[in-house]
Amino acid sequence: MDSTIVLMLVIGYLLGSIPSGIWIGKIFYHKDIRKFGSGNMGTTNTFRVLGKKAGAVVLLIDMLKGTLAACQPYFFNVHINVLIIGCAAVIGHVFPIFARFKGGKAVATSAGILLAYSPLFFLVAWIIFLTTLYLSSMVSIASMVGMTLITVLSLFFHDPILTTIAIILTIFVFYRHKGNLSRIKHGNENLIHFGVVYNRQKNK
Repeated sequence: MDSTIVLMLVIGYLLGSIPSGIWIGKIFYHKDIRKFGSGNMGTTNTFRVLGKKAGAVVLLIDMLKGTLAACQPYFFNVHINVLIIGCAAVIGHVFPIFARFKGGKAVATSAGILLAYSPLFFLVAWIIFLTTLYLSSMVSIASMVGMTLITVLSLFFHDPILTTIAIILTIFVFYRHKGNLSRIKHGNENLIHFGVVYNRQKNK
């Protein structure tokens, strides 16, 4: 394997390993978010534990980790599909070296690599996610449904690498949400304070 590609993969992994939720929680709020809420270091738990401002910042950083990692072939002028390099950031986010290899669920970082691949497809993905989030009031459902529909839509790009990676990431996202699937089945999944289901339950 070309040494530049290896370097990009290492950089991508290290970018993905940045535990933004943990660092922001400890530096600005003096809290380790892994000890609160779901115990996850990702965007959703940051919103839940630290609030909207911190959650928005972590969401942005986690997406940018994927985007910057995936953009490396442009920076190094190497001809390789950006999604392949971007996946190193996803691996880093899920198994971060800076957080004892216990990371997030990879949704935001996966969206970030999609931005580097196709801004239009990234926009469509966000519309799907936000629409599903509004209808369900559950980030877990929005994430899983969003990844599934993105995989279906990837078929129209006629890019086998995109479709293959989308399928792999979708399976992985479902696996990372197995606890959420159990709570959804038993009707006790956490709701965000937004959307159709939340308002319906609030008005009961």
